Amino acid sequence: MVEFQTIESKDVKFGTNNFVEISRKKAVTEEGENVFISISRGFFAPDGGKRYRKNFSLPDNGDVIQAVLEALSELKK
Repeated sequence: MVEFQTIESKDVKFGTNNFVEISRKKAVTEEGENVFISISRGFFAPDGGKRYRKNFSLPDNGDVIQAVLEALSELKK
């Protein structure tokens, strides 16, 4: 069984009720644990709760994260 723990999370709000959540999470199993970066897109429900539509994860590796940041920055131009 896998238990997921959120270490840290930041929301980027856009549009009327949409958000992108960027989180550092930990997956814990009997064999050990794995830290990763999760990027999720979602919206705020009428009751104020978060509803998620899509997500993906990246390894918590400085080189990979830096390469993704650079690629995003280049696309912005």
